[in-house]
Amino acid sequence: MSVESLLKKESYTPDDLREIMELLRAENGCPWDREQDHKSIRNNFIEEVYEVIEGIDTDNDDIIKEELGDVLLQVVFHARIAEEAGKYNLDDVADGICKKLILRHPHIFSDVKVENSAEVLKNWDEIKKKEKSQRSVADTLKGVSASLPALVRASKIKAKACKVGFEYPSVDGAVEKVAEEFDEVKAEIASGNSERVSEEIGDLLFAVANLARMCGVNAEEALYNTNNKFVDRFEKMENLATENGQNLALLNISEKIELWNKAKNL
Repeated sequence: MSVESLLKKESYTPDDLREIMELLRAENGCPWDREQDHKSIRNNFIEEVYEVIEGIDTDNDDIIKEELGDVLLQVVFHARIAEEAGKYNLDDVADGICKKLILRHPHIFSDVKVENSAEVLKNWDEIKKKEKSQRSVADTLKGVSASLPALVRASKIKAKACKVGFEYPSVDGAVEKVAEEFDEVKAEIASGNSERVSEEIGDLLFAVANLARMCGVNAEEALYNTNNKFVDRFEKMENLATENGQNLALLNISEKIELWNKAKNL
């Protein structure tokens, strides 16, 4: 399709997006778009996904729609880069996901019977293991993407380990493990060994993520909410200082804590 034909259209489809990307990457296309490769636009993909999440978290359909378009652009962009290298194209990407969905939904596309969502997920996991040639539980743990946010990955890893019974009988065991790891952190801080402190803090975070999972809490979402709560409370604390004619930065820690506690009640 020519540039002129595209300009005459009143609305566009995913096929048009594909055509536009081909034009941008063409010999006489956009210099910036032509220079990009998978790695150079890696972070763009991550950023666009998080911007979709922002729209979801704020219930803003306009943002969700716009940012989904940006995510779709990233998919088309990567597929075009691969097509130019003779590796695969957008049709291959669509073919792969369609085949995967059909294979992993035998209760829809075959004669398998399921009673509920739990059975659907169980079948999904078993099919996924066969697809990826995962012969052991360790294989499934290794299969959890290392690029995931660490709290998300920790929860996924522990959930998979629990499928073979590697789990505390009750949440009390997880609580005790958090306390144990916290004590070990304090001991290493006292020893002054920075490498061991880092290791033990990692163990503590993993234990907290597991405790959250056992309590039915999404650790990533919980921390996300706490981050927002901290920022909101800090703003209130700063406003209180201003109202009192104080410079927050010049207050001692006791005065800051006093304002912080007041901000908690606002």
